[in-house]
Amino acid sequence: MIPTTDAFVIPPPTLPSLAVHGTAARFPVRRILCVGRNYAAHRREMGGDDRDPPFFFAKPADAAVPADAAGACGVVSYPVMTSELHHEIELVVALGAGGADVSVERALDLVFGYTVGVDLTRRDLQAKLKAKGQPWEAAKGFDASAPLGVVRPATAQGALRGRIWLAVNGVVRQEAHLDDMIWSVAETLAQASRLWRLAPGDLIYTGTPEGVGPLERGDRVTGGVDGVGSIDFTVG
Repeated sequence: MIPTTDAFVIPPPTLPSLAVHGTAARFPVRRILCVGRNYAAHRREMGGDDRDPPFFFAKPADAAVPADAAGACGVVSYPVMTSELHHEIELVVALGAGGADVSVERALDLVFGYTVGVDLTRRDLQAKLKAKGQPWEAAKGFDASAPLGVVRPATAQGALRGRIWLAVNGVVRQEAHLDDMIWSVAETLAQASRLWRLAPGDLIYTGTPEGVGPLERGDRVTGGVDGVGSIDFTVG
């Protein structure tokens, strides 16, 4: 039995959700998982070893900043406790089904659709936490750290292929091809399902290409993934 709203001692939180291309329905966000260093050049940029498998971290669902139907997220506030806010453009997978220990061959069956996301990072705080061997949550999972575009339902064409890019004030900073990912979407989902039981509503950020860099107040950020969509916001 599902409790009614008046069965809670406080009002339940609003469920974050994203617009879905071609429909008035919305995609509910259950959880946000992110894979790190999934492009070889970005691994080298961050001092990693190409032979290491990607690792995962999480953002809370309410870190999502949903875009409108045109992909615009409006103004995203510059967070406190940092002077080095960095952008990381990513292909994001939206799951319509779940499971544990999913095979690579079955992994794409879990996919409802795809969208474009930016993983905002307090880079200076992350460096301090790394140096102390402490968790990264404060550097990655802060409020409004996950601007997200419109979800485009998947087609039967299989894995996506195309350009991924991000520009700041019209100047391209990140640009790569989805084929440059070390682990494919299917391989990433299969690995995530070994660590968590995936479920409908989960979002999986699949890693960022090289070119991550700082943002300042007033910067306009635009980006996109071929065949998926675009994202647009201003740093407040």
